[in-house]
Amino acid sequence: MQLSKRLLAVAALVTSAGTVADIGTDHAYLPIYLTEEKRIAHAIAMDVNPGPLERARGHIAQYGLGTSIETRQSDGLAALQPGEADGIVIAGMGGALTVRILEEGKAKLEGCRELILQPQSEIWLVRAWLVKNGWRIVHEDMVCEDGKFYPMMRAERSDTDMPGFELNEMELRFGPVLLREGHPVLREFLLHEKELDCRILASLEGQTGAAAVARAQEIRRELQLVEVALKQIRV
Repeated sequence: MQLSKRLLAVAALVTSAGTVADIGTDHAYLPIYLTEEKRIAHAIAMDVNPGPLERARGHIAQYGLGTSIETRQSDGLAALQPGEADGIVIAGMGGALTVRILEEGKAKLEGCRELILQPQSEIWLVRAWLVKNGWRIVHEDMVCEDGKFYPMMRAERSDTDMPGFELNEMELRFGPVLLREGHPVLREFLLHEKELDCRILASLEGQTGAAAVARAQEIRRELQLVEVALKQIRV
């Protein structure tokens, strides 16, 4: 199974060797790859829509993995039983939807050792949810594919004996591990965002309407965070 650069990076974050549930599996490429590579013993490929599940079943059969990967139609974690999965993957969804799935499925996270999350947007919402609900971000990665940036993370339950885990605004937006490690793709992303913010500010220059003024203030704040982050990771 040949994965995209994004999915290959997501797969690399999986450390659980037991059962992994892939939420929003679509074509089931990820569980097929993990099973073929003997990275996991069992997978549950889940999707809310019947069409993707049919495609997933076809691909699973094509690779002869019907005994190792099961499929379930499920809205988020609804069809997952507590303690059934050692790892849960939610990749390719918006941040708000990812948070909804995690919040509504809290009871299903019992026994889960790791969350592999790759939100497509509003990633700060996901990081904030993890902090609030006792999960620690232990690893992050970021790739650029076809001109788009994809940040992702692995989270594990916080050790109750450790001090409280908090993230500041910059860490919520750009990732505590990515910042600490000075990830090269994060630097590329920050430079891209800086250029974009500067172009937006230039387009708003001279506009006095309330909406334009508010937007300019918002962009200046974003630009300030980007510049601080760039200084932090500069080698």
